[in-house]
Amino acid sequence: MSKIIFNEFQRQQLENNPNVNHVSDRSISYKPEFKIAAIKEYKNGKGPTDIFIEYGFDLDIIGSKKPQQCLKRWRKTYEKYGEEGFKNELRGKGSTGRPSSKDLTVEDKLKKAEARIAFLEMENDFLKKLEELERKAKKQN
Repeated sequence: MSKIIFNEFQRQQLENNPNVNHVSDRSISYKPEFKIAAIKEYKNGKGPTDIFIEYGFDLDIIGSKKPQQCLKRWRKTYEKYGEEGFKNELRGKGSTGRPSSKDLTVEDKLKKAEARIAFLEMENDFLKKLEELERKAKKQN
């Protein structure tokens, strides 16, 4: 997160930029199309600062280091996931979780499955006891 805190006027000015999804007090959410276009222009030899200026960003507002930081982060995403990495949400509710970086052996998969089964059985037992307590509480009332 940025050390820069945007005031109301700066937020409004940034939100008027067609390449911005959302602006909070401390962060800017850029549109996926802009990120992809910026990476392609960077690969063609244009500098990060020039790209941001060309797309209508005021470096006095966002900070002079922001273009380099953003493009560094976006390039990593682009190399790992391609253009789809910007179009699909990789965090939060839309995410399927962090994929395992190593392949599990059959024994490890079995241990993991047994642990999950044990957890689900305990959860089931807990819910049964909770239902029973709720039934008793209703009878007493």
